[in-house]
Amino acid sequence: MGRERQNAAKDPFSKEGDLLIGGIFSLLHLKSTVFNLLTMLCRWNDRELKFVRTVMFTVEEINRNAQLLPGVSLGYQLYNGCGSENLIRAAIEAISQEGPACSARIQALLGHSSSGISKNINTLLSPLSIPQVSHLSTCACLSDKSLYPTFFRTVPSDRVQVLALVQLMKNFDWRWVGIIYSSTTYADKGTAEFVVEAMKEHICVEYRLVYSKASTETHEAIVKMLRESSSKVVLLFMSLSYTKSFLSKMAGYNISGKQWVGSEAWITQLDLASVERQNILQGAMGFALPEASIPGGTIKAFWEKFFDCSFSPSNTSTLCTGGEDMKAISNDYTDVTHFRAENNMYKAVYLVAYALHALLQCENGANPTTGKPCVIKSEVQPKMVNRKHTIFVNDDGDSVGEYDLINWHMRDDGSVKLVNIGRYDASFSEYRKLKLKGDVLRSVCKEPCPPGTRKAVNKNKPVCCFDCFECPEGTISNQTDSPDCLACPPEFWPNAKKDRCVPKPTEYLSYKEIMGALLTALSCVGVFLAFLTFLIFLTHKETPIVKANNSELSFLLLISLKLCFLCSLTFIGRPTEWSCMLRHAAFGITFVLCISCVLGKTVVVLMAFRATLPGKNMKLFGHVQQRLSVLALTVVQVLFCIIWLCTNPPFPATNLKYYKEKIILECALGSAIGFWGMLGYIGLLALLCFTLAFMARKLPDSFNEAKLITFSMLIFCAVWMAFIPAYVSSPGKFTVAVEIFAILASSFGLLVCIFVPKCYIIIFRPENNTRKHLMGKIPPRTL
Repeated sequence: MGRERQNAAKDPFSKEGDLLIGGIFSLLHLKSTVFNLLTMLCRWNDRELKFVRTVMFTVEEINRNAQLLPGVSLGYQLYNGCGSENLIRAAIEAISQEGPACSARIQALLGHSSSGISKNINTLLSPLSIPQVSHLSTCACLSDKSLYPTFFRTVPSDRVQVLALVQLMKNFDWRWVGIIYSSTTYADKGTAEFVVEAMKEHICVEYRLVYSKASTETHEAIVKMLRESSSKVVLLFMSLSYTKSFLSKMAGYNISGKQWVGSEAWITQLDLASVERQNILQGAMGFALPEASIPGGTIKAFWEKFFDCSFSPSNTSTLCTGGEDMKAISNDYTDVTHFRAENNMYKAVYLVAYALHALLQCENGANPTTGKPCVIKSEVQPKMVNRKHTIFVNDDGDSVGEYDLINWHMRDDGSVKLVNIGRYDASFSEYRKLKLKGDVLRSVCKEPCPPGTRKAVNKNKPVCCFDCFECPEGTISNQTDSPDCLACPPEFWPNAKKDRCVPKPTEYLSYKEIMGALLTALSCVGVFLAFLTFLIFLTHKETPIVKANNSELSFLLLISLKLCFLCSLTFIGRPTEWSCMLRHAAFGITFVLCISCVLGKTVVVLMAFRATLPGKNMKLFGHVQQRLSVLALTVVQVLFCIIWLCTNPPFPATNLKYYKEKIILECALGSAIGFWGMLGYIGLLALLCFTLAFMARKLPDSFNEAKLITFSMLIFCAVWMAFIPAYVSSPGKFTVAVEIFAILASSFGLLVCIFVPKCYIIIFRPENNTRKHLMGKIPPRTL
């Protein structure tokens, strides 16, 4: 075959044979000039030329095969046309004209590539029962046997492609997609069927936009949607010509961040790649016809045609050396690295050949398949061949759908490498149809609702569309696309991602934290000051000021104050069974001991200065009576605490009331009556002491013990009155801190008010530490 332009229905490429196959091809396709739209030119179609060469090669291969159609030669009559009218005219001539030797007519017709042309051709062929086998007509409408009874094809129906695309979306968990398609029969029907099948798999089609080559408004609307839409995956369902136009328009808008999925019409077209389109096509994915090899299918005939040489000696052409550079020529015809559509043509020829072979089989005077009388080659009729085709295709005339899954890898120079990353085979079971190669990276269009969120329907969008909402406080979801969030058990709390429940952290007043360390330091300072005061009084016990202040009760008071400071330490640290009982009992007993001593000193002052006879009242409340009163008052508290600890003692407990996200470890009171009764007894003694001291406030100024006791008791009572509301309202560990603060504040109040003035006189004013001064013989100096 040369490069000459040939008119439709004239000069068919033919080969003589006992049985003939016809073919309709668009070796020349319509092209309008820019000078006059009414003037139409036909341009050479390299892709169709490859189909023609494939038919010629395959027929030659079959004729060389002694096992297939033995004793029968196969010929062909191939017609080319420019434009649909010429193609229909060529089909009419093919079915009406006899073969080159005028001895045979065609038994089957191959073609066409276009579904629309194939529909028109089959309308002519069906009344004559002439089978038609197409290699590229994919319209699902051609599967309707009531309309196209003699149509067969070796290319999968568009329905298979749609099912494959849905399976691809499902496999990669792409549940939120957009579609851009052209207003053509191929794209309209394919898109509509995709939407139906996608909804069955709960795949949400967020938008469907029609692309028009001429409408600028359409282009801007598409760009706006691509930029604003949350779906990452875009299905581009268009024919090749529309895809070229679309990519050219979009290249100037800097569209990125989308996963493009292409239809079979354009996904293997390398000429679509360019540097400008790199951000769009990088990573594009789609299904292509299976890649195959046709042994020897291009080596000789294609080589001789393109290099204008011959492997056989000839006077009209040079001798081919085999060293010619194929890289110097680049077009569809010279692309022999990937046989995809060509393989369908190869199979179409073999489909007819095997049907003829099965028809001509004869054993014992009958066809082994049909059981009917044998048929010789001269008796073969197209309607016989038509029935035999059903052996190799399904009831709809379709072959089993197979696709390669192609992924685009763009290079820096704008070129592309097509990587086969998987296979789709419709003959397998549902979960085995799509098989990916190796470790294929997964990506997600609309991110599924991750663990820690719940999936909710978006009422403003299609029913399959959804939004993700973070789980409310205290709840989790540990599955993707979870419809609900589950509450954690009381002792647990969601982690930061809210995808699992973790044990709540425990909290208590610890020595290691700032507040605990500060309170510990204050307690230690109080112990030190009380001990230092004790040493000062001990070293000056023979001085008048120590003797006059009842040294025995003073020493006992200082010891009890040290115990008060020390008992605050039992409130710090992790609560245990023993620490809970110890802290409250120690606190109650030491404070009663302390207040009892202060009360004893107050009574001594009152009785000493209200006596009518010197020493009379002191005999009634001497040292023995003072010791017994302190002991008696303390024993009451000891007995009360023993009863409390034996019946319903404090115990360590977890408090979930104040904080949702953590557990407070604290000491439960056990018996509230025991706790408040203990405090009430301390308050009663403090109030009694304050009353007696207040009564003695007007004693001689030279002896101000009653005033100091009054002031210390005022501080003590104020602290503990403020303690009650603060204790009740403080949460968690702050309850313990309030109690410790009250203990330290009241203890410091007693220590400072009662003993600091005396220590000041002992150390800094020793001249005032005399009997005369204390008895008022010498005017008192300011303390």
